[in-house]
Amino acid sequence: METDPAGQHVTDTGTAGVIARPPLLFLGALLLGLGADRLRPLFAVPGGDLILWTVGGSLILIGLALAAAGIRNFSRAATPVPTNKPTRALVTTGIHGRTRNPIYLGMFLIYGGIGVAAQSTWVVVLALPLAILMRYGVVAREEAYLARRFGAAYLDYKRRVRRWL
Repeated sequence: METDPAGQHVTDTGTAGVIARPPLLFLGALLLGLGADRLRPLFAVPGGDLILWTVGGSLILIGLALAAAGIRNFSRAATPVPTNKPTRALVTTGIHGRTRNPIYLGMFLIYGGIGVAAQSTWVVVLALPLAILMRYGVVAREEAYLARRFGAAYLDYKRRVRRWL
């Protein structure tokens, strides 16, 4: 049985087998939403440009901070961020002690912030299908993989820390 750098026993050295790289899913939904707004806008978003830019910009900045904190935690634990590489360590401290998916949460905030700032109703509408796709095509597969790989240590972490907030 293999051990990770923190001395935890691991039983699975594969990958999570997610349906696609998460940044590509977010980028695809964003481009689809922005394109749909150009071709067939749903309705005009009420509010002034300054308010929407302020709200959108704030969401983007908070999202960047969350994602950066999550990536920094992974880097400090010497485990790769990309989902197509095996996880080397179970990261449970820092921002990961408050949310199990700070990088994805950050990506959602960035995505939503861009949608709000761009006044794109389609981007906002596509957030729901994107969330479902992320939940079942990425997060569920990662959680099953981490449970196989880290066993009781991951299950204990999962009980203590919420998935999103």
